[in-house]
Amino acid sequence: MTEYSHDNIVPFKDSDKSKKQQVAEMFNKIAFRYDFMNRFLSVGIDQYWRKTAIKQLMDVKPRYILDVATGTGDLAIMTAKLIAPEKIIGIDISEGMLELGRKKVEKEMLNDKIALQVGDSEAINFPDNTFDAITVAFGIRNFEDLDKGLAEMKRVLKPGGKLVILEFSKPKQPIFSGLYNVYMKVFAPGVASWVSKNKEAYSYLHSSVKAFPEGETFLHILQKHGYSSTTLKRLSLGICTIYCGRKEE
Repeated sequence: MTEYSHDNIVPFKDSDKSKKQQVAEMFNKIAFRYDFMNRFLSVGIDQYWRKTAIKQLMDVKPRYILDVATGTGDLAIMTAKLIAPEKIIGIDISEGMLELGRKKVEKEMLNDKIALQVGDSEAINFPDNTFDAITVAFGIRNFEDLDKGLAEMKRVLKPGGKLVILEFSKPKQPIFSGLYNVYMKVFAPGVASWVSKNKEAYSYLHSSVKAFPEGETFLHILQKHGYSSTTLKRLSLGICTIYCGRKEE
C-alpha cells in the first residue's frame, strides 16, 4: 500500500491522536453548523454537485447503496428521492453528524429507505459483494488510509457495481484559481471561526484539498485497485470533481 500526502493532513496539528480520531472529533464539534456552513460557503451550489453525482448512478439502477462518510445524510436523502433504491446504508465515524442525519431522515419520512450507522470506511462491516453502488461525497480526502478505503469499498461492491466519488479539487484557470485560494485560505476559515467557533475545520479543508491526489492521478489510483471504466467530470470550473469506477463482473 502507498502512503499519500493527504493521509497525513490532520485537523489538529498539536494532537497525538490518529487522523481518524481527529476527523471524528472535528466533525462532532462542527456537526450543529455543518449543513448551514455547506450552503453558505458554497452559495447553495453544493446541492447541484450532489445531484450531478447521483445522476452517475442512473445507468446501474442500484437497489442497494452504501453511502460512505455520509455525514448528516444529505447525499443519502437526495439519492432516495431521485432514484428510489430499495435501501441506502449510510456509514460515518462521527456520531454527532449521524445523530443530525437521523433527524433529517425521520423528518423526510425515509426511515424505511435509509439507515445511518457508525462505520469505518477502511473496515466496512458488510460481507463481500453486498452493494450495487457506493457513493462518497466530500469524504474521500478524510480517509486515514486511502488505499485501504478504496480496497474495502471494492470488496463490498457487487461485480458490475459502481463507485461514485464527489470531492473538492483545485481549479486550473489561473485567475479563478487565485481567487479560489484566497477564498479557501482566508474567507472560509474566517467565517467558520465566527459561525461555528472552529477555524481548524476549514483550515483543514483547504490543506486536505491541496494535498489530495486529484484528477488523472486519482483515476490511476482507482485503476491500480482494479476499478474499471474510470471517468472524471469536473464541475464549476474545477472546484469539484466526480470520479466513477466499476468493479469488473
